[in-house]
Amino acid sequence: MLSLTRKMTKTGTGLRGAATLAAAASLTLALSGCTKLETTSPSTVRGAAGAPARAAGFGTVDCRQAKCIALTFDAGPSENSARLLDILKDKQVPATFFLLGKRHIDTYPELVRRMADEGHEVASHTWTHKILTDAEPDEIREELERPNKEIERLTGKRPTLMRPPQGRTDDTVHEICRELGLAEVLWSVTAKDYKTDDPDLITERVLDQSSRDGIILLHDIYDGTVPAVPGIIDALKERGYVFVTVPQLLAPGRAEPGEVYR
Repeated sequence: MLSLTRKMTKTGTGLRGAATLAAAASLTLALSGCTKLETTSPSTVRGAAGAPARAAGFGTVDCRQAKCIALTFDAGPSENSARLLDILKDKQVPATFFLLGKRHIDTYPELVRRMADEGHEVASHTWTHKILTDAEPDEIREELERPNKEIERLTGKRPTLMRPPQGRTDDTVHEICRELGLAEVLWSVTAKDYKTDDPDLITERVLDQSSRDGIILLHDIYDGTVPAVPGIIDALKERGYVFVTVPQLLAPGRAEPGEVYR
């Protein structure tokens, strides 16, 4: 199990204060790791597949040839999500949304439907943001199954991807994800937007860390994040990046349940 600082978790715009300080430490540790976490890169997944790449929603792109990057958002939907979706639609950029259940999916069901209808990948970030490595197996299943069922009810499609809160995962989480048909997706770029409402700083952090096959972690629940998104998109497009969803990033391969991708 990863040995990490627990975050005091609240949802919506209330995820601030003391929680942000713990989150800063935990996100760093979750990626650098106090213990070794085996992850698979997008290029490895693509290299193991032989079929033609296919991508839906925003057109077809082959990330074996294109310089791809994935924009992902955690912990929504929120009151900021409609504006974010407007931006993504205007700029023709697909994203992957890892959604929370309580006070998010159940509060903004119309935004969940809109995400799916507009070609974005809709995935799970658990029901209550419980740290899964601190939970019993039955609790882990409940945290993962509830958003799955609600997302499927709203969109007609059952999620195949999840992101563990704080990136904290272990063998028990892997096994339960395997049972439920879920692959775990971490990230390679974090703006730490839970620590600042400054859009320019958020943009700078993303651009400094971005590289081919990057998976960008943002949170549209924070006030500075959505205003930063247009500049992030424009700057990365100028650098030659093509935005894709996480499944598109892996195509022609695909994420396997119980495996961890970054």
